[in-house]
Amino acid sequence: MEFEFYYYLIFLLTGLVAGFIDAIAGGGGIITIPVLLASGIPPHIALATNKLQGTFGSGMASFNFISKGFISWGEVAMGIVYTFIGAAIGTYAILLIDPSILSKIIPIMLVGIFLYMLFSPKLGAKDKHALLGSHLFFFIFGLALGFYDGFFGPGTGTFWTIALVGLLGLNLKKATAQTKVMNFTSNIVSLAVFLWSGNVLFLVGLTMGLGQIIGANIGSNMVIKKEVGFIRGFFLLMVGLTLLKLIYSSYMS
Repeated sequence: MEFEFYYYLIFLLTGLVAGFIDAIAGGGGIITIPVLLASGIPPHIALATNKLQGTFGSGMASFNFISKGFISWGEVAMGIVYTFIGAAIGTYAILLIDPSILSKIIPIMLVGIFLYMLFSPKLGAKDKHALLGSHLFFFIFGLALGFYDGFFGPGTGTFWTIALVGLLGLNLKKATAQTKVMNFTSNIVSLAVFLWSGNVLFLVGLTMGLGQIIGANIGSNMVIKKEVGFIRGFFLLMVGLTLLKLIYSSYMS
């Protein structure tokens, strides 16, 4: 597909805004997918291209968090392995199962997360005792959320963050950092499948990817510098917006 030059400016700006939002709280897909679809790109190609541009954002944010010492490879290694496996299975499963089944369930889960965060003002303010061992935690959530991201996707970063805070006892900054590493892992796996299928628009994806790199760099630096209260507020905002978008798509369309 070919586009006028001004479309690429829109794609670049969209990637920048989405990368900024995603690095802080996740939910950038509620911006990128509608823009890709509105430009006339067929849904399956839009989803494939979205994985390409999103990989740049999660990769940039991960690199920034790693370089600033927010990631310990010993703590996330098992999560990467299980997320990789889950995403591979999920991406394959999308060829066999109707994703609309999940689209009805996810808004309900997001309502629960939103209310839990809203009425737990001190959640994620500091590290707490873990309710699960790290190996068991990553076995369960790496496989489950890796599968979910490969299969469907919306809200994956939100689910990772709340699980890391609520069950592994991490503070919000550290949870956000680890979430990006897991997102990057599942994005890479899904992207590999989409590249194999030949559904990626490279010029569009790379243009948005450039914006993602810029936005993710700014956003991840804000996570590092800002207090937990800012991250929590932004997180609640994006959960709310993602929830509204999914409810509209699932029940109103």
